[in-house]
Amino acid sequence: MYLIAAILFIIFILLIIKNMGAYEKIQAIKEAKSKANLEAGAAYMVENALKEGVFYPEIGFQYEILKEGNGEKPGPRSKVTCHYHGTTTTGVVFDSSVQRGKPSTFPLNQVISGWTIALQMMPVGSKWRLVLPPHLAYGNDTISAEIGPNSTLIFEVELISFT
Repeated sequence: MYLIAAILFIIFILLIIKNMGAYEKIQAIKEAKSKANLEAGAAYMVENALKEGVFYPEIGFQYEILKEGNGEKPGPRSKVTCHYHGTTTTGVVFDSSVQRGKPSTFPLNQVISGWTIALQMMPVGSKWRLVLPPHLAYGNDTISAEIGPNSTLIFEVELISFT
């Protein structure tokens, strides 16, 4: 009985060792994708910064005012209602309340930090185009097939209201 258990344990260890190669391959692919995304995002932001009307606060994101609102500005704990359209730097749509035809409502302190920061700068009624580098989006995490590690994200956001 002990011999069978010992053999099964050895087989188990050998399978773990064999699969470590696959894990290392996956990590290498993720690191390569992360590096490529960082480079592509940086290049996009350099080119975008040259456009007229693009602002670049010290925190590191970019925004363009598409429509200036005249309402109040939300605070960090406000619950905001927005219409938004999110894309990658290559134009792939990953999320869009506009396409769903219904605005979204969420607490501002429970979204990516780029949104938390930018929306506090927006008066109600505004529509901005945000370009968020990875440190203000999802960082090195892979979120979906469209949002890989270190992705720079673009959002058109319309702030409708807040409470």
